[in-house]
Amino acid sequence: MSRRLAVDDSSELDREVGGPRSLTRLLGLFGILSNTAEGKSLAELSATLGSPKSSLLNLLRPLVSEGYLIHEASMYRLGPSMYRLAAGVLSNWDFPKLIRPFMVELAERTRETVLLGVMNREAESLTYVEVIDCPHPIRYHIAVGTTRTLYASASGRLLLAYEEKAWCNAYLSSVAFKVKTATPVTRTALKKDLEAIRKNGVSCTIDLYSKGLSAVSAPVFNATGKCVASLTIAGPTERFRSELKLLTAIVQDVAAKASGIVVT
Repeated sequence: MSRRLAVDDSSELDREVGGPRSLTRLLGLFGILSNTAEGKSLAELSATLGSPKSSLLNLLRPLVSEGYLIHEASMYRLGPSMYRLAAGVLSNWDFPKLIRPFMVELAERTRETVLLGVMNREAESLTYVEVIDCPHPIRYHIAVGTTRTLYASASGRLLLAYEEKAWCNAYLSSVAFKVKTATPVTRTALKKDLEAIRKNGVSCTIDLYSKGLSAVSAPVFNATGKCVASLTIAGPTERFRSELKLLTAIVQDVAAKASGIVVT
């Protein structure tokens, strides 16, 4: 009986160390250690990852021997091999290309024009750096590289809402509403809308920039939790009004995926 238990335990350990669960834990391990300069103990890693210490040790030892981790004073930290790997990944990082598959998914699920926007602080504007046109004959068409004032679009308001509080407050106190919009913009209404965006995690505009045009925008976050872009769909108000709740849920779902957030 004891021999059979030993065999079963060994099989379980093999699955833990070499199977899909191990790969998931490996990525989780690097994620945890990337957020601490001091490192983590085996007990702390075991508790956070929900993995037995014995199984985790079998995962940690080869990483230490290959230089991906450093084990010192009972603490595990990221090692030089991991930093070289990270540097190589960042050297080939192309943000629009990285987000493109998620934009394609969003276009397929909504059948509306999809836009990726980034903020230009100096110009107090946003720029659309990637666009996928919708297949409908009646659609919103905009060229890559087009800029918009922050207060006049769903994308701009979203980026403004997630900008640093001090910068956002300075913008709100000094901005002059020079761009003529279909729906007049006031400082009070804009502040209220930004609060709602922060609370709900989404920006929706109906007939704001121009009559008949509506949009839904959600944030794309980087690994540190900073909003780095807006993922937006835009199209005729007539289509958006009837499907606004569904479209909003889809945009938020895809933006969360693009941010690496697991939606449960």
